[in-house]
Amino acid sequence: MRSSRLPVEKTDDSESCQDEHEEDIPKSSPFDFVMKQFQGKRSSLGRRQQPSDMKRFFRSLDFGKSEGKDRKETEETEVKGSGADDQSEKQDLSVEDGPSHPIPEVQSPSGEQRFHQFMQRLGKKPNSKNLDLNNCALSAADVTELASLLPFLPELEEISLSWNGCVGGTLKGLTAHFHGANLLKVLRLNNCRLSAEDVTSLGEAFEIIPQLEELDLSWNSNIGGKLSLLTKKLQKGCKLKFLKITDCNLTAKDGESLAEILSVIPNLEVLDLSINKHIGCSMKVIAQELKSVPGLKELNLHMCGLKQDSLQGLDTALQHLSELRKLDISCNRELGGGFKDSTTHLASLKNLQVLDLHQCWVTEEDTTALSQVIPLLSSLQELNLSSNKNIGASSDPLLGRLRFLPKLKSVAISNCGLGEESLSSLAEAALHLPELEILDLSWNKCVGGNLKLLLGALKLATKIQVLRLSSCNLVAEDLALLTLLMQDGHLARLQKLDLSYNNTISDKGWVVFCQGLAGFKELSELDVSLRPSSCRDCGTWFSDLLAALTKLPALAELGMQRWGLSESQQKRLECFNQDNKRNIRFDC
Repeated sequence: MRSSRLPVEKTDDSESCQDEHEEDIPKSSPFDFVMKQFQGKRSSLGRRQQPSDMKRFFRSLDFGKSEGKDRKETEETEVKGSGADDQSEKQDLSVEDGPSHPIPEVQSPSGEQRFHQFMQRLGKKPNSKNLDLNNCALSAADVTELASLLPFLPELEEISLSWNGCVGGTLKGLTAHFHGANLLKVLRLNNCRLSAEDVTSLGEAFEIIPQLEELDLSWNSNIGGKLSLLTKKLQKGCKLKFLKITDCNLTAKDGESLAEILSVIPNLEVLDLSINKHIGCSMKVIAQELKSVPGLKELNLHMCGLKQDSLQGLDTALQHLSELRKLDISCNRELGGGFKDSTTHLASLKNLQVLDLHQCWVTEEDTTALSQVIPLLSSLQELNLSSNKNIGASSDPLLGRLRFLPKLKSVAISNCGLGEESLSSLAEAALHLPELEILDLSWNKCVGGNLKLLLGALKLATKIQVLRLSSCNLVAEDLALLTLLMQDGHLARLQKLDLSYNNTISDKGWVVFCQGLAGFKELSELDVSLRPSSCRDCGTWFSDLLAALTKLPALAELGMQRWGLSESQQKRLECFNQDNKRNIRFDC
């Protein structure tokens, strides 16, 4: 078909420009108009009706179609074409012009939702009052994100970030948001590699967390020499009750800084300065200020480099600490010889429940002085005199007078060089200790062959749960005695039994013991290991042991170090847990 060409006239650009919301009027030819309409459709949403105008224009032109064509067919074609054009138009718009209807904005998660997501990512259960993130391998970015979440936790009372090394150096960003957590009562930052800047930031934050009651900074060695950055920020009337600064490399100067602020924390109940070997030099100053905290219930000075003069100052301070429940001055070797002149006020501690003097190099004279004081501690429940080898020969009076302490639950006198007479004194006193739960006689060779001296006491000690007899030179007769006690209904509550390092026990003794072992129904830990320098093959008692284990539902740990197992015995041991659906940890 021959097509018609229409002449195109030139027009003025200014006259051809119309408002984008008005329809263009053709100036020269229908084709010119069509092209403008087509281009306009892609440039503005205001021209969405223009394709229909184009169709009406084309229908007014004659392109050689038969004039006799059925009008109905034409109308149907028009309707179909119009639908296709409309659909095409929608597709064009969706790609190039965006949606015809606005899409609602996606709402950002709320602060509470962010907190839940943060905790779940770390594998922790969200708790708006107790934020427990101990040992979570937190990164610096995590600490920053946590800081941004604090304003959404107005009920927060506890924050525990211990054992996260990356907290060090980032604490300032966290404490800056503490104003949103002004109900905070507990802050634990153990082993976080805190720096001097962190300590300073923490001190500055005290003003915005006035309810803080517990602060634990233990195992941050960089605090040493910088404690004043913290203490000088404490204000009078501070509500701090628990202050723990274990193993922080504290210096004598730190001790003096601490002494200066005791007067502004009158509610202090627990002071833990353990494993700070250099603070002993300032113990006199600290002791003088302890009168400012009369409600102190626990004082831990374990391994603090205390000397005899430190003990003298401490004893003077004890007269002001009538509420003290626990006193730990263990592992201070230079205290030896100082007790004889420094126990005057120890007897005034009527509420004392725990006294730990292990490894203090207590002398015979010290033992004599202590034997006059310790029996007066009517509330005492735990006494630890272990690793004081020099008290053995003179311990009779002290051990014999333990009978005056009917509330005693734990007696530890391991490695004290006890003799047979000392053991007899203890056995007699133990007859008057109905609450006894823990008895540790390890590393006292005199027990071997003489366990029968404790027969009466062990019969009456119906609550005993832990019995430690490691390296006591035990013999078969001693194990037979334990088995007999069990068969007669005694030691029914025993949970932990330590018989390790007793190479003197014959195979016959182990056979007797293993055959009766099933009677210890509540036993959870058993240790029968040999000394490090030795090795023996398991005898026929091994079969009796496995048979007994099937009848001990509570047993979880079995120590058998340096016992040689045959290939078949090893295989039986490996299959034991699977066959009996148990999970006993064999330490072989």
